Amino acid sequence: MARQYAAIMASLGMTLVLMRALRNGGAFEAAVVSAMVWMATLGAIGYVAATIARSVIDESVRQRLEDELANQPNPISNTTT
Repeated sequence: MARQYAAIMASLGMTLVLMRALRNGGAFEAAVVSAMVWMATLGAIGYVAATIARSVIDESVRQRLEDELANQPNPISNTTT
C-alpha cells in the first residue's frame, strides 16, 4: 500500500508541476527538472505517510481484537461437573 500511495503522490506532483509550467509558458527543461524534484519529494512523503497510516490501523485493529477477546467469557471455566 505504501508504494502505491507513494506512486500516486509522485505522479500527481509531477503532473501538477508540468501543467503549471505549460500554463505559464515556462522552459521545458526547467519544468522537467522541477517536476522530477517534486516527484521524488512527494513520493517520499507519500511513502512515509502510508507507512505510518498502515501501522496506526494495524495497531488499532490489534488492540480492538485483544479487547474483544479479553472480554469474551471462557467456555471452559463456565462448565460445572
